[in-house]
Amino acid sequence: MAGRTYSTEAVVLRSFRLGEADRVLHLYTLDRGRIGVVAKGIRKTKSRFGARLEPLSHVDVLLHQGSGELQTVTGVELVASHRAAREDQYRLAVGLVGAEAMLRLFSEQECNPRAFQAVTRFLDLLDDLPPRAPRPALDPLALSFQLKLLWLSGYLPHLTSCADCGAMDVALVGYSARAGGAVCRGCAEGALALSPAGIAGIEAMLGRPLADAAAGISDRSARDALAVITAAYEYFGSFRLRALRSA
Repeated sequence: MAGRTYSTEAVVLRSFRLGEADRVLHLYTLDRGRIGVVAKGIRKTKSRFGARLEPLSHVDVLLHQGSGELQTVTGVELVASHRAAREDQYRLAVGLVGAEAMLRLFSEQECNPRAFQAVTRFLDLLDDLPPRAPRPALDPLALSFQLKLLWLSGYLPHLTSCADCGAMDVALVGYSARAGGAVCRGCAEGALALSPAGIAGIEAMLGRPLADAAAGISDRSARDALAVITAAYEYFGSFRLRALRSA
């Protein structure tokens, strides 16, 4: 059966070498979710695609879908290069955390316009991001983006009452991925310890736009949010983000 060519908006999440001149790219697209493509000859000096398909780039891409698993890039135009993010060590580290979270949580060829909007907004904010945390992994933008991705994936942590016994108006002292959220002292056996500042910070980051992620977020809030995010990844997806280890 003959292949077909189509165009879509996409964000480049990952890139790795294939053979002597090609690259395989993982894209998150507006129309089809995550897909794998090959950009032939991209590593050649005279490649017309090279500078436009760097990780974190937002592009309009023309793709040919044949019979193989990987689609082929036949044309590309930049929407936003996000070069500023790639050229700053702190911003790049934050960006790679976000990109890997997208790869892990949205691994299917399934259209999700809200997820696409979230990642493009994240990258737009990343270009002007100042260093705001002792580690990029604790940056409020990185944390807020990952929490919103968990929400879009169906793994939103329940924080308004005990996620295990349902008790209201009790102190919540831990996070249980098994129960799906914060738990009271009576249900906290085996749960991750969680401070009131952590709960408040997670609620704030979930409720605010990405642009306001840093407002009122303390170091303790950030550490607790990262612990909850990591625990959710391990429980629901059985993975850890490699990008967090170096950030």
